[in-house]
Amino acid sequence: MCVYRLMPVLTFLSAAMCASAPEMKTVSAVDIPRFMGKWYVIACIPTFIEEDAYNAVESYELAPDGTIRTTFTFNDGGFDGPLKKYTPTGFVRESSSGAAWDMQFIRPFRSEYLVIHLESDYSITVIGRTKRDYVWIMAREPSIPETVYQPLLAMIESRGYDIGRVRRVPQQLQGR
Repeated sequence: MCVYRLMPVLTFLSAAMCASAPEMKTVSAVDIPRFMGKWYVIACIPTFIEEDAYNAVESYELAPDGTIRTTFTFNDGGFDGPLKKYTPTGFVRESSSGAAWDMQFIRPFRSEYLVIHLESDYSITVIGRTKRDYVWIMAREPSIPETVYQPLLAMIESRGYDIGRVRRVPQQLQGR
C-alpha cells in the first residue's frame, strides 16, 4: 500500500492519541492558606526559563481577592549566576477543592497547575499537568532524603511522566 494513502489514517491516529491524555488525578483538597509560603524546587521537568536554574524557590501569598501572588526566583546558570524573578498570578479553580489552579505569566494566557501529591504536614508537594510535559517536586526545606525522593519519582512515573527528563535543582542554603 502506498504511504500517501496511509497518511490520513496516521494523521488521525496520532491526533487521537494526543487529544486523549488521561486525566491527572489531584489530591482531594488543599488548605490554600496552609499551602502559602516558600517552597524549594527539589526537582522538575523544567520549562524553558528554568532549564539551568539553581536555588529555585517558589513563594505563594494569598491576595485579598483570592488570587495567589506568586514569586519564582532562581540563579541562572550557577549558584553565583544572575538572579531571575518571575511573578505570575495563580487562580484557584472554584470546583477543585484547592487542588487545581491556573497560573498566568502573561495575560490572557493561563497554564494548568495541579497539586498531585501533598504530604499531610504540607512539607512536600508535587505539581503536575495533564499534558505530562512539566512536573515539580517541591519542599519546605532545600533538600529531602533520598528515601523520600525515590518514591516520589516512582509516583511521577506511574502517572505517565518520563522520569528521564526530571532534573534535580541544585540548592545551597541561603537566606532567601
